[in-house]
Amino acid sequence: MRIGLVGYGKGGRFFHAPLIAGLAGVTFVGVVTRSAERRGLLAQDHPHVRAFDSLAELVAAGVDAVTISTPLATRQALIREAIELGVAVVSDKPFAADAEQAQALVDVAERKGVLLSVYQNRRWDSDFLTVRRLIDQGDLGQVSRFESRIERYSPTSVGKVSGGGVLRDLGSHLVDQAMLLFGPVARVYAELGFPTLDEAVDYRFFVSLTHSNGVVSHLWGSCLQNHPGPRFRVNGSAGCYSVEGLDGQEASLLAGLTPCSEGERWGMEAPQRWGWLEQGEQRERVTSERGCWPEFYRQLRDAIAGVVANPVEPCEAVASTRVLDAARLSARQRRIVVL
Repeated sequence: MRIGLVGYGKGGRFFHAPLIAGLAGVTFVGVVTRSAERRGLLAQDHPHVRAFDSLAELVAAGVDAVTISTPLATRQALIREAIELGVAVVSDKPFAADAEQAQALVDVAERKGVLLSVYQNRRWDSDFLTVRRLIDQGDLGQVSRFESRIERYSPTSVGKVSGGGVLRDLGSHLVDQAMLLFGPVARVYAELGFPTLDEAVDYRFFVSLTHSNGVVSHLWGSCLQNHPGPRFRVNGSAGCYSVEGLDGQEASLLAGLTPCSEGERWGMEAPQRWGWLEQGEQRERVTSERGCWPEFYRQLRDAIAGVVANPVEPCEAVASTRVLDAARLSARQRRIVVL
């Protein structure tokens, strides 16, 4: 199987290229980038991978799938072009600027019979996999409240529009995870923070989701948080699970480590980073699941071959985008939005 990549910025270089290059049974065909600097980085990182000037040239070289990892403003046109060229497409997140745009992309892919997926890699975070295990095993009992945060201190990220703001960027992960665990959302309330009065690009958010099954999810994101809260806190009738810090796969990739270089160590969290299961005065460590971002591309490879299902169905991305749209509306009108 042959896979190509469009874009070699931070996302393309660190979060896609190493996973594609290390995937068994896959040839990393090339990268579309016209930047001389990024072509130099590509030659340094992957000497045998070609650089292309356009998506059409990459597809002409022979690919079964392409990943689009460019800024949100250019992503829709490139996804459409890839679909029209008849190759499977992976969209980086956020999938689209709004739900209307997202649904239009899904409709085009369905008409053309092209597999379209969305890179929700945080479905394979160590801590999230641990939460899923605890819920599936019944260790938490009946869950009533789910709290989830991705909070950083990154002043250089304030005002950046490439991902459409922190709500679109980080929020797309948190909403996707909440809906994967607890299903459709019935009501949305949100508060957004903006660095200037024009309210163009948010730098922090709080979103409250009431799911159709009654579970309430509270989600926070920020790029100016000096002291982040717990990554997860999940309250159930039989106990509360909490864990600090972010899954380590992002930091590993940014440090130049890869699943190939680390082997069995990849995605393993040190015991001191494991979370806690607590009820009253009882408190015990919970062994963390092994994180596995490469699993997305393994499943994508097998889905293209017709062996397994799409790792992230585009209809799921449309549903989470509708929730993000409702969050922006809620914050702007200062009211609860009913879906």
